[in-house]
Amino acid sequence: MNEINRGDEDKDSKISNILFEKLVKISLIIGIIVVSGFILYYFLTPEPGDITFGILNENQEAGSYTKKAQVNETIFFYLTVGNYLNRDFIFHIEIKKGNSTTHLSPIIPSNGTLDYSIGNFTLRNNEFFMSNQLNISFSEVGEDQMIIAELWQINRGIDEYFDILYLQLNITS
Repeated sequence: MNEINRGDEDKDSKISNILFEKLVKISLIIGIIVVSGFILYYFLTPEPGDITFGILNENQEAGSYTKKAQVNETIFFYLTVGNYLNRDFIFHIEIKKGNSTTHLSPIIPSNGTLDYSIGNFTLRNNEFFMSNQLNISFSEVGEDQMIIAELWQINRGIDEYFDILYLQLNITS
């Protein structure tokens, strides 16, 4: 009777081993498929794009910005936008004035005073925009006066705040 039980145990053991081997093979195949899917997704999904936004001095250079000006003196500058989003980018730019109490944030527009707006421009992928020469002047004396440039994306007809740049100035009499 013990020999019959051992035979049944050997058969059960062989069946268990065969089932285990099949489960391991199936698991490996599923694992290879899943990992291959992630690898394909990584290589076939384009990198997220980027927008460059810059301010240039009156000589169209990045640097040597005016730090001091007199009341009502005209300050000249240029703005640049580069589109590397792999899609069209429609935008306008708001030029504002601010001071030391102006709130600046990368996620919400400033509370500066709107001076003027330029745009609605459309940049295709890998295109670059440089504004005509822009200017602004300040009518009041003060330290930490600011020229603020806000980039706004126009998405399906809706203006969406996108980015901000600013220059700080000391305005004297």
